[in-house]
Amino acid sequence: MPAYSLGRIINPSKAPVRSGDGDGGCLPPPPSTKISHAMDGQSRKHRILMVSDFFFPNFGGVESHIYYLSQCLLKLGHKVVVMTHAYGKRSGVRYVTGGLKVYYVPWRPFLMQNTLPTLFMTFPIIRTILIRERISVVHGHQAFSTLCHEALMHARTMGYKFTLADIDQAICVSHTSKENTVLRSGISPDKVFMVPNAVDTAMFTPSSNRLSCDEIIIIVISRLVYRKGADLLVEVIPEVCRLFPKWIMFPQSINLWICQVRFIVGGDGPKRVRLEEMREKFSLQDRVEMLGAVPHAQVRSVLISGHIFLNSSLTEAFCIAILEAASCGLLTVSTRVGGVPEVLPDDMIVLAEPDPEDMVRAVRQAIDILPGIDPQIMHRRMKKLYSWDDVAKRTEIVYDRAMQSSNTNLLDRLPRYLTCGAWAGKLFCLVMIINYLVWCLLEFLQPAEGIEEVPDIGPLHIHSDSVDDQCEAQRN
Repeated sequence: MPAYSLGRIINPSKAPVRSGDGDGGCLPPPPSTKISHAMDGQSRKHRILMVSDFFFPNFGGVESHIYYLSQCLLKLGHKVVVMTHAYGKRSGVRYVTGGLKVYYVPWRPFLMQNTLPTLFMTFPIIRTILIRERISVVHGHQAFSTLCHEALMHARTMGYKFTLADIDQAICVSHTSKENTVLRSGISPDKVFMVPNAVDTAMFTPSSNRLSCDEIIIIVISRLVYRKGADLLVEVIPEVCRLFPKWIMFPQSINLWICQVRFIVGGDGPKRVRLEEMREKFSLQDRVEMLGAVPHAQVRSVLISGHIFLNSSLTEAFCIAILEAASCGLLTVSTRVGGVPEVLPDDMIVLAEPDPEDMVRAVRQAIDILPGIDPQIMHRRMKKLYSWDDVAKRTEIVYDRAMQSSNTNLLDRLPRYLTCGAWAGKLFCLVMIINYLVWCLLEFLQPAEGIEEVPDIGPLHIHSDSVDDQCEAQRN
């Protein structure tokens, strides 16, 4: 399944939610720590595990989404834990901003930052994390993530919900992504929600001094891989540079070639070699600046140095980079793919087909309308359009709905897997049966009662326990 066809998958715990009412001898919590539950019409507090192969220090849209969504969910009083694979020497348990706990499990990436599919080898450590952290909701990110799907499969075996063939709720970041998910996976549309991405407008602000339009600077910040359209850039950049030269006649009758359009390319990847070869071939060293990998903290400083942001992706569910550029006041030129047409109003973006000729046409159109763009006005509009707090609240509603779903045992789920295909269905059934047997073996070798639960530490988690958790603490 393509990346743009799936947002994130939500899996609630099988354990029923208890309110704590009627638990004899249990004192009610102090007024300052009372929690309103779903039965009262308000969302209860969840214990969420975010799972993906893609997280910081790696940089990208999925990584940003997990980080910002987690921070906002923490502010709402939920407990959030992230699980990803090790990055270089970054392994073990780390805490990042806001008390966000991250498990960098000791697995190395196999291909494109994805871990090697093992099906059952990851079960012991995933089971331990679920039990230690008392997780109630497992939230998987990115359809290409091996770790995401394996974690969801193991969680489903333990009583959570499974992935596409047997999910409880799904979130997509655009209406196009939702349509693709429903059509290609056969999920009921009632189970699929559209919750967009957002941007930190406090971090991505325009420059206080408006840039001169004497020289137009086009910014490209992206992973230089095929899916991000790096091959398109190789054809578009030389043509744009050819169309926008500038001759100046000096009194000494000396003609000086001065570029009118210049490119700044930030990012790294296997296609970087092609861009460097293009720069050498067309002698564009003075017009195309290659920055290499750009740390996320420095993205704004690169964006505010330009006028236009160029996105050449071939597939895209949403594209957070477009939001960051627009928040910094840049006019965007992008390919018309996936959910990109839904991201910005028509007067803030120029769309083109993923074809070099049409992209050059879009760049020329953007340069023509550039004098009418006010970066400060664009930034204020972005503040009204997108907010991570709003994304977190909408995601919270999906969590609440997932917790209210019914639970089914393995025998009831097996017929669903059979509908996945003549051979694939039988294979899925076999995998799930083996996975169930592995779980039984783990329960025998290391019972859940023998796994120590992790206490919640930090002011952001003080009010995240449910009433029955607080009663249990009082009894202890």
